[in-house]
Amino acid sequence: MHRILVTRRVPFSAVALLRPAGTVEIAEGGLDRTALLARVAGLDALVSVVTDRIDATVLDSAGASLKVVANIAVGYDNIDVPAARSRGVIVTNTPDVLTNAVAEFTWALMLALTRRLGEGERVIRRGEWKGWAFDFLVGSELRGKQLGIIGAGRIGQAVAARAAAFGVRPVFFDVSPPAGLDGVSLSLDEVLRTSDIVSLHVPLLPETRHLIDRKALTRMKRSAYLINTARGPIVDEAALAWALEERLIAGAALDVYEYEPQVSAELLRLENVLLVPHLGSATSETRTAMAELAARNVAAVLAGQPPLTPIPNS
Repeated sequence: MHRILVTRRVPFSAVALLRPAGTVEIAEGGLDRTALLARVAGLDALVSVVTDRIDATVLDSAGASLKVVANIAVGYDNIDVPAARSRGVIVTNTPDVLTNAVAEFTWALMLALTRRLGEGERVIRRGEWKGWAFDFLVGSELRGKQLGIIGAGRIGQAVAARAAAFGVRPVFFDVSPPAGLDGVSLSLDEVLRTSDIVSLHVPLLPETRHLIDRKALTRMKRSAYLINTARGPIVDEAALAWALEERLIAGAALDVYEYEPQVSAELLRLENVLLVPHLGSATSETRTAMAELAARNVAAVLAGQPPLTPIPNS
């Protein structure tokens, strides 16, 4: 029987899909680096999550028996794909199934940020609310605004598809816009200069690391908002804290962080930033679908079949 390790607790339905393929070991509470290295030896399949760093050391510790790493995420920057490829290990991810959840969540962040819900909730919890006032925590409406979407993939397009309901005009920047993109494509500079809200939906690659830096932030409107539900290092957090403190932009909402799970002290003390703990795909429907897709990928590879969602060039 094949030996399969799942690095976090997952829904039972995903485990049930794995069991016909082999013996399933589940690290209920997760694995730190030392524990992961200790448990991978002799594995045939590894089901990982975004917080697991799967590099050459882990792959070598697993040995020649390892056939597949199934990442429960659409991104795979936590995996050394060239190292896996050179060892004959297939890497898979879970695209599509989280598109709706992340798109909905992006709009939730936009609404909460522009209407200052986080600030208001903190006022209530601190016992500082003195009652209704005409000019208290006045926010901004979405209608009539331009939404600049950086990254025109599945999630970026799903975010744009909801814009009409709020009277918002979406525009895109993408280095390689997909064929048939329904929307206006602009340069990165044009998106930053003209948009009232900028939302990030690109993968973490060498060319997207610190895509939003001091220079980019100074190109944005002083009334603009920044949303990041993609990957933390796409934004230079020190630069963002500076821009927020100097009121060079109106606010930001972050679901991901440069040094996750640490959040910079500078951001924590600012009121004009909404901070949430990596919840973009966190619905029961989506997390279950992600785990089940990863399980099906493992089952396919161990049966000698191609996986459903191999990552490009893996």
